[in-house]
Amino acid sequence: MQIGQLASRAGISIATVRYYERNNILPSPPRQETGFRAYGEEDIARLQFLQRARTLGFSLPEIRELLTLSQQEGGDSCALKSAAIERLQDVESKLADLGRIRDGLLELIADCPNRPEPGRCPVLAALVPDDGTAAAGS
Repeated sequence: MQIGQLASRAGISIATVRYYERNNILPSPPRQETGFRAYGEEDIARLQFLQRARTLGFSLPEIRELLTLSQQEGGDSCALKSAAIERLQDVESKLADLGRIRDGLLELIADCPNRPEPGRCPVLAALVPDDGTAAAGS
């Protein structure tokens, strides 16, 4: 199959297929007599794996490592599990950070009056240092 068919069946764009090839994540396929690249079913499976891994937040270097581990004789499931645990810990850390950000915003919003009042806006007060200098443009 040619690149357009591959991209369509994998649910991605041709540009994405080429990107993965340039980054040596998808091996360059052999060429047909016509000069077109000849992709196979294994390329679709690999691209679907890549997309699922990206959806789970794995970076390209991490995906490359997962692919290497998965292709080893006997497949090192412990190493794959470790990579997944590491990814989960990163996600949990980001969720905790987002929770703190949410709580801070909720507090600022609760401190904001429903109508304009003289004085300083609590949101602005939280964002501008006490000395009054704005951090804009820095």
